[in-house]
Amino acid sequence: MKYATLIYTRPGSHDAELTDDEQAAVSAEYMALRLEPQCVGGGHLQPVETATTVRGDGLITDGPYADTKEVFAGYFVIEADNLDQALEWAQRIPAVRMGGAVEVRPLVEMPGEG
Repeated sequence: MKYATLIYTRPGSHDAELTDDEQAAVSAEYMALRLEPQCVGGGHLQPVETATTVRGDGLITDGPYADTKEVFAGYFVIEADNLDQALEWAQRIPAVRMGGAVEVRPLVEMPGEG
């Protein structure tokens, strides 16, 4: 089964609070996870300041305007046999230990997908 691991970071936790060497080490951790065979996709989002939000009432505004302490920063799509295996994998994402969070959700399997 495929799971999305939605990565929410605490603003500033991956840049302002780290030295250049520490930032490089954290980036290397993310890249290592992305290169694992269990990971079948992923993406790193541009900074939250680049976000635009569309609401059902037709209002379009700059920014994410989510009422949260963390911001959605990226995601991995992984293959896992079960939720426990997916959660174990997600705990290795650096955002978890850096004050952020990772939401793990199973993807809906579409007919004809492997």
